[in-house]
Amino acid sequence: MGIRVAVAGASGYAGGELLRLLAGHPDLEIGAVTAGTSAGKPITAIHPNLTGHPAFDGRDFQPTDLGTLGNAELIFMALPHGESAALARELPDSRIVDLSADFRLADEDAWNRFYGVPYAGRWAYGLPELPGARQAIKTARTAAAPGCYATAAILALAPLLGAGLVSPADIVIVAASGTSGAGRSPRPDLLGSEVMGSMSAYQAGGTHRHTPEIEQTLCTERSVVPRSGQVTLSFTPTLAPMARGILATCTARLASADAAARLRDTLTAAYRGEPFVHVLAEGRWPGTGATLGSNAAHLQVAADTHAGRAIVICALDNLGKGAAAQAIQIANLMLGLPETAGLTAHGVAP
Repeated sequence: MGIRVAVAGASGYAGGELLRLLAGHPDLEIGAVTAGTSAGKPITAIHPNLTGHPAFDGRDFQPTDLGTLGNAELIFMALPHGESAALARELPDSRIVDLSADFRLADEDAWNRFYGVPYAGRWAYGLPELPGARQAIKTARTAAAPGCYATAAILALAPLLGAGLVSPADIVIVAASGTSGAGRSPRPDLLGSEVMGSMSAYQAGGTHRHTPEIEQTLCTERSVVPRSGQVTLSFTPTLAPMARGILATCTARLASADAAARLRDTLTAAYRGEPFVHVLAEGRWPGTGATLGSNAAHLQVAADTHAGRAIVICALDNLGKGAAAQAIQIANLMLGLPETAGLTAHGVAP
């Protein structure tokens, strides 16, 4: 028998991906599987891709409450923003990995500007590839999994900022996401007839909720950025006609004339030996399809010397390294398991 884990909010896309990955995890046993409005419905009716697995066949979603979740050794919370904090208060002694934004931000004012529900505090930030983050995650009982856009942007930019190669005051990020990033709740703008054959921007002008998370993490997390300046960025998200994936184009002004020649070596050195983050060979550019279904992030860097800017491209699966797979990576560290257990860096292609 493995370590018993529970999934709260398992009827959504991230929750369903958690179940799929946990079903193949060698050291974890699936305990309670809960939902909100889908409680009482068969798990495989909501997630038909799980049909045939003994952990799910003939089993219904349970209600999300203390009595259902309390016996797990670790709980994954894949709940809407604002709901995880309320549930966590009922489980004060539990080991938890939260996939929502409820515990990501240290700045209460930033939280209030972007979320509009009561601030709940901050947990250990679950991006293991940041300097010093692994040890902090290993010793934490509660951890906040980063947002999908935030994961891509931070992985792309943190090493260059930390090395002083780019200016923290002039960062521009334009990122495309698949429709699963918006969740499973029905919306007219996510209908197939609206999305197919079309790309669209949304929440432009600094209004997307991942903006303060990216700025905070690049500026203060593990002292990634030198004290010489605060991070200021412009982030424009776009919706792409695909179910899952993120392609983030991150640019920043070069800090000096010789910085361009050091970009690739700096990025490569930062992720040397990392099991899931890979800097591609020169001339190869990241694509979302190569990371589909995995915990991988693919990076490439270039210098636009004409514009005086560094360009870093990051591709990842928003439900993988951007959500469920990264949550399992965090849980592995918290539970003292091999970090890569139950995960793959190899995507499903074509």
